[in-house]
Amino acid sequence: MRASAAPMFRALKHPNYRHWATADFVSVTGAWMQNLALNWFVLVKTGSPAMLGLSLFFQTLPGVVLAPLAGAMADRWPTRRVLFTTQGLHGVLALVLAGVAWVDGPLSVVYATALIGGVVTVFDGPALGRFGSQLVPREDLSNALALGSIISSGGRILGMGLAGALVVVTGVPLLFLLNALSFAAVLFAISRVRPEGMFQLATSAPGRAGAIAGLRYVFGQRPLVLLFLLSFVLSCLGRNYQVTMAAMSAGPLQAGAAGYGVLSVVFAAGTIAGGFVAAACKQLTLRLVLVMALVTSVLQFFSGAAPTLEIFAAVLFPIAVGAVVLDTATSTRIQLDTDEDMRGRVLAAKGMVTALSGAVGGPLLGWLSEVSGADHALEVAGLVTALATAVAWMLFARSPQRRAMPAHTRWAHLVPPSAATAAESSGGTRRVPDRPSRGPRWTGPGRRLTRRLRSRRARLSRK
Repeated sequence: MRASAAPMFRALKHPNYRHWATADFVSVTGAWMQNLALNWFVLVKTGSPAMLGLSLFFQTLPGVVLAPLAGAMADRWPTRRVLFTTQGLHGVLALVLAGVAWVDGPLSVVYATALIGGVVTVFDGPALGRFGSQLVPREDLSNALALGSIISSGGRILGMGLAGALVVVTGVPLLFLLNALSFAAVLFAISRVRPEGMFQLATSAPGRAGAIAGLRYVFGQRPLVLLFLLSFVLSCLGRNYQVTMAAMSAGPLQAGAAGYGVLSVVFAAGTIAGGFVAAACKQLTLRLVLVMALVTSVLQFFSGAAPTLEIFAAVLFPIAVGAVVLDTATSTRIQLDTDEDMRGRVLAAKGMVTALSGAVGGPLLGWLSEVSGADHALEVAGLVTALATAVAWMLFARSPQRRAMPAHTRWAHLVPPSAATAAESSGGTRRVPDRPSRGPRWTGPGRRLTRRLRSRRARLSRK
C-alpha cells in the first residue's frame, strides 16, 4: 500500500463535491436513524424477529429484480433529474412511515412502504454513483469514494447514537420525520451543484443503450465478471459481521449484549480508519483489492480462535479497516476500468451482487453459527474466502491479456486502459462505439448471451 503525497482530502477542493459531501453526511445520519426506528417499530409491534427479517427482505428484493433497468436509466437520463425524483420520493416515504408510526397503523402499510422504498433505492443507487463521479475529475474519483466511506461510517455512528437516545424519549415517529427532513438537505445540495463545474461522462450511442446492452457488456468483460464473483463470496462470508459479532458475544465469548455493543463500536471505528487509509492511497489498484481480500480472510480465520473479547476486538479492528479499503478499491476499479457510458449499468450490476450476497450470506452464516458454533463458522468462512481469493488471483494472472500488459500496469487495472481513457487523459476526443466491446477473451455466459440476442434480432427483422 503506497501513501500518497497528494492531500488526503483532495476531492474536497471541488466546490460541487463539498456541497454534496455535506448533504450526504446529513442524509446518511437520517437514514440510519430511520433504520433503527423501522426495526424497533416492527419488532415491538410483532415481537417476532422473523417479521423483522421480512421487512428487510422487502427492501432488498427490488435490487435483485430491477437493477439492470435502473442502470440503463441512469446511463440514459440526466442524473440530476433522476436524483431529484428519487430523493424526493424517499422523503415522502419517510413521512408516510412517520404517519403510520404516529397512529400505530397496520404492518401491511409498513411492508408496502418498505417495498416501494426498495424500488426507489434501486433506481437511486446507479444514478447516485454516476452523479458522484461527475463531481470530481477522474484522478480524484478514488479519493472521493474513500471520503464517501468516511462520511458513511461517521453518519452511521451519529445516526445510530442519536436514534438510540431519542427513541426512548420521543418514540419512533420523530426519527422518521427527521429522516424526511434530511432529504431536504440533499435536494438543496443538488440544486446548488453548478453544471459548468461538473465533469461530464460519455453517453451511449443507440446501439449501446438499454438494459440488454448493459448485460451484454458486463458478461463480455471476463475480469469484471471474475471480480463480481469474488465480491459475492467475500460479501457472503466476510461482510456479515453483524451476524457473527452477535453470535460470538452470545456464544464463545460469553460477553452478552454489552460485549456486542463494544464490538460494534470497535468495528465502526475500524471502518472510519479504513476510509482514511483508502483516502491516503495514491492508487487503489487491483493488486490492493486482492491483497486486502487475502489479509481480511486470514484475519477472519484467526478471529474464530480468539479466546477473549479483548483479543477478538483487536483482530476485528484491522478486519474492518481492510474491508473498507477493499470495498473502496473494488468500487474504484469497477468505475475507472469500464466504459464511461456503461457506468450506471455496471454500478447496477454491482448493486445486484451486493443484494444477492446479503440475502444469501446472512442466513448462511447464521446457520453455520447455529450448527457448528460462531467460532467455527468464522474459521470456515475465512478459509473459503481465502481460497476464493487465491483462485481469483490465479485466474487473473493466467489471463493472456494481462500478461501482455506492461509490468508497471499489470496489476494496477482490472482491464487494460481503453483507447477512450487514453484519449481523455491526453486531451483527445472520445468516441464511443455503437456496440459494446467484447473485452478479454470470454467463451462462457457472454458468448451464449450474445448468440441468443443475435437470434432474437434476426427473428424480429424477419417479421
